[in-house]
Amino acid sequence: MELQFEDDTPKENCGVIGLYAPELPDIAQTICLGLIALQHRGQESCGIVTYDDKRDEVYSHKGLGLVSQVFNSEEKLNPLLGKMGIGHTRYATSGKCTIENAQPMIVRTYHGSIAISQNGNLTTQKNLRKKLLEKGIGMFRESDIEVIAQLLAANPPGYDSTKGPQWEQRISAFMHEADGAYSLAILTKDALFGCRDFCGLRPLCIGVLNLKNPETGKPITRYALASESCALSMLGATYLREVNPGEIVRIDDTGLTSHVGRNPKPALCIFEYVYFARPDSLLEDQLIVKVRERLGKQLAIEAPAPKADVVVGVPDSSVPAARGYALQSGIPYCDGLAKNRYVHRTFIQPTQTLRKLGVSMKFTPVVSELQGKKVVLVDDSIVRGNTIENLVTLLYGAGAAEVHVRVSSPPIRHPCFMGIDMATTDQMVAFGKTEEEVCKSIGATSLRYLSHEGMEKATREGISQGSESRKGQYCGACFTGKYPVPLDDW
Repeated sequence: MELQFEDDTPKENCGVIGLYAPELPDIAQTICLGLIALQHRGQESCGIVTYDDKRDEVYSHKGLGLVSQVFNSEEKLNPLLGKMGIGHTRYATSGKCTIENAQPMIVRTYHGSIAISQNGNLTTQKNLRKKLLEKGIGMFRESDIEVIAQLLAANPPGYDSTKGPQWEQRISAFMHEADGAYSLAILTKDALFGCRDFCGLRPLCIGVLNLKNPETGKPITRYALASESCALSMLGATYLREVNPGEIVRIDDTGLTSHVGRNPKPALCIFEYVYFARPDSLLEDQLIVKVRERLGKQLAIEAPAPKADVVVGVPDSSVPAARGYALQSGIPYCDGLAKNRYVHRTFIQPTQTLRKLGVSMKFTPVVSELQGKKVVLVDDSIVRGNTIENLVTLLYGAGAAEVHVRVSSPPIRHPCFMGIDMATTDQMVAFGKTEEEVCKSIGATSLRYLSHEGMEKATREGISQGSESRKGQYCGACFTGKYPVPLDDW
């Protein structure tokens, strides 16, 4: 049986890429580079689909594993010809990790083949699936991407067949029928589309490519889509803006056009700031690493440890918050934990003892920085508590006199149904427990969390004045239990 030696932090479920650039001779290779930049959003499977208008053909390659494992040779990429394409990297939260559930998904419709990549999770997909089955539509996959595909393929109310496929109308009809979290990249033979659910729970942004017409040499502007802005530079694009909640964007030979798919009610997942997004990405036009530093500073204000000697961050995502804590508190920061970034999977029987040893394999304490010290250990979040408990034990074993755990987000006490593997309440260390009880269970000298108000305050602080009202409004359901969308499936 395969054992994953990894921490128990929440897992994101997907990253999506879309690129329209007929001038690029190697569009699949370019998309592949973008997927590598989004590898942190999902490591179980990946795929690329392209459309070649010269041959009116759709080309696809998908596989299980990391991007570098699936696309490990030019022979995998060279056949993927075309002027536009989409890509996907996946962590399964709806549907098992199988090649059948790998994306992008291709569906053949009356108007030609379409391909879809999704980041998120429909919270009403079971009811939607039931309605489709009642209509006599066969379903072959477990994941909600098939439900999305079938809803897009169906003719929407008021459809006029004389006007062609009317993809904007189809996407809008889907957005009004389906609830949950989704950022989609949709490839048709006519155009590349991107859309976000009306809450904007999952991120999606637009990039600009300044290219030249190979025949005339004249400059031409093309566009790309990506879950995070960190992937745009890998595509040769520069960040333009986010796709707005409830918005549909169409990218074709005429450029970029915007359409209202559903009226917005913004509630961006705040956990993108806390943990998921790469530190060099932009969300709401602010740099993630700066937000995490502010979270650490706010944590130091709310939960000081004045007698501590050093501040240590849990590598890698918690380091910016730890540096912010150190700056605000005046306590020196040190790299007290070294991370082995090459520990992923091993074929060892997954006993509890070996799970604990897995943490030791992933993190090594720097004894000279810790011995005899009173340590502030900053983590961005605690879910099950296994990792932080073992890290506390590691620090004590390295000679730390005290270990004060500080967390740059509130206690996680509720599951996520919008595309994040957040565990169930019976697995959450903070569910039904006080701070003191959690502290005792992980063996720390003290434990303090950042308040929900402090988290939102630090996050909003970098949003520029005069920004649209859609910014600065967040979903924190995993902390509060208040969900922004219906949960018909649960």
